[in-house]
Amino acid sequence: MNTSYARTETLLGAWLAPMDGVRQIALVVAFSLLVALSAQITIPLYPVPITGQTFAVLLTGALLGSRLGALAMIAYLAEGASGLPFFREGNGGIAYLLFSPTSGYLLSYPLAAFFVGLLAERGWDKRFLTAAAAMALGSIVILFCGWAWLARLMGATAAFHVGVERFIIGDIIKIALAAAVLPTGWAILRRKASRER
Repeated sequence: MNTSYARTETLLGAWLAPMDGVRQIALVVAFSLLVALSAQITIPLYPVPITGQTFAVLLTGALLGSRLGALAMIAYLAEGASGLPFFREGNGGIAYLLFSPTSGYLLSYPLAAFFVGLLAERGWDKRFLTAAAAMALGSIVILFCGWAWLARLMGATAAFHVGVERFIIGDIIKIALAAAVLPTGWAILRRKASRER
């Protein structure tokens, strides 16, 4: 087993190396399904509920990297747009993706996963503080896109209150959890590699 981790390698890339095409496709599909499952974990608020999706989106980017993370989110959006009940509370369809109050958040997922994945590929996922910073930046992308979408519907101030402000504490908790997982995973992988030498 190769015990040196390339600068452009993510945790799952190192863990599952070599990453052939079949593994990559399987991971893209698996993580799209993880996001679909996390969308069903909701705390109802109007007009945008709190869900487990952002946690899954950020973790997907960090674990799969920029390219595969973005592809997993594109797959998720395509699955939901096709009518599968993959959006929050079992919603699906192209109209929900493009015309619901949550459209801005949903459409930001590929960009957020790509951005977090890019930072993870540069080693930001190996320490808690840098992993938290990467997750926070990804969360800002999601919140900004969601706010911009809502601002068109209700004005900038109201959109900030219902689409950003109420999610900040929850996002901090999600960021801390996701950021703790990554360095722990790298530590386990390093211990495993040192035992196999």
